[in-house]
Amino acid sequence: MTGMDTRFLGIADLVEAPSVAVVVDVMRAFTVAAWAFAQGAEKIVLAESLDEALALKARHPDWVALKDGPSAPGFEMVNSPGLLRSVDLGGRTVVQKTTAGTVGALAVKEASLVLCAGFVVAEATARLLRTRECADVTFVVTGEDGRADEDLACAQYIARRAVEAGTDAAEFLRRAAESRAAAELAEGVRQGVHPDDVALCLELDRFPFAMVATLENSLMVLRPCAVPSLTDEASI
Repeated sequence: MTGMDTRFLGIADLVEAPSVAVVVDVMRAFTVAAWAFAQGAEKIVLAESLDEALALKARHPDWVALKDGPSAPGFEMVNSPGLLRSVDLGGRTVVQKTTAGTVGALAVKEASLVLCAGFVVAEATARLLRTRECADVTFVVTGEDGRADEDLACAQYIARRAVEAGTDAAEFLRRAAESRAAAELAEGVRQGVHPDDVALCLELDRFPFAMVATLENSLMVLRPCAVPSLTDEASI
């Protein structure tokens, strides 16, 4: 793939539906989503609000509801990869509502392709953009009104990696590690935090899948998407 026309926008800057959107929330929504799939979740429903999440849970008692911040009645889990990695979600549907990540995904639900990403699925996300030859991609930087450096660094890394497979992640990971979100998580400013959350959010390519969100019966549903490895690409 020779080139990719990219833009990096905050949620409030989205004035029209992009053709392809990569919604980035490193700390912690889409790191958590990836862990949920790794723990066996079948799909993740991205809720518009806490009330909608609880309403969905009321209609589907076997679904698992997850939110940002401290635990609350009706929500079994909080948005923490450190807390989630010991939970068996085999075959379950997770309802997720977070401050930034789920909002960003819902803001681009009219796009023809919506990927949700963090560093843990960076390579698979970049490879999917490459294999689908996406020429025009909008990266949605969800945190801090589009200024969260951990999200921007991850978005820039995926964008570069999609066109230059040899791009090194070290500088991008350093920026994320030094971000305000990382400091707030490490210092316990944010609630519902596990001591390992920052490290887990900075694990590069922990998982081999990308995450694709699509509208299913008016709900935005996230599912893992297997992506051919580089060796598979070379043999095609």
